[in-house]
Amino acid sequence: ISVFRSNRGISAQLIDDDSGRTLAAVNWTESGLRDLGPTEQANRAGSLLAERARAAGIESAVFDRGGYQYHGRVKALAEGAREGGLQF
Repeated sequence: ISVFRSNRGISAQLIDDDSGRTLAAVNWTESGLRDLGPTEQANRAGSLLAERARAAGIESAVFDRGGYQYHGRVKALAEGAREGGLQF
């Protein structure tokens, strides 16, 4: 899971490193996420990513925080993904 965080929102991709393909992705500009607060948005984005990963047959992943500190929105995204069923 690769994470990108900006001042306006957060996005994440589930990437297969072997083939270099994105298997699932979530972006803060999606309709269900745009109107939420920053932490709630990140948590919901994580759970959406987990749902999409399970639909693609993925149960576990490695979390790459992309150099961001593991707190705030990045932590909320990881917790949302765990709550959604992804293991890492």
